Amino acid sequence: MLDKLKQMLKGHEDQAGKAVDKGGDMADKRTQGKYSGQVDTAQEQAKRQLGAEGKPPEQPPRQ
Repeated sequence: MLDKLKQMLKGHEDQAGKAVDKGGDMADKRTQGKYSGQVDTAQEQAKRQLGAEGKPPEQPPRQ
């Protein structure tokens, strides 16, 4: 399922990152910042999984 989502978002990493940020901001607002640390961690994980950090996910070097 995650692979299918990544495939759909290919080429739209910036938009996906913005959506993750917006969702996290909404969660922070609804919880009045009570879980901001956990929300930030979840946002980072989601961006890393989707490749929306502004750089592609790290690949091991080929030898």
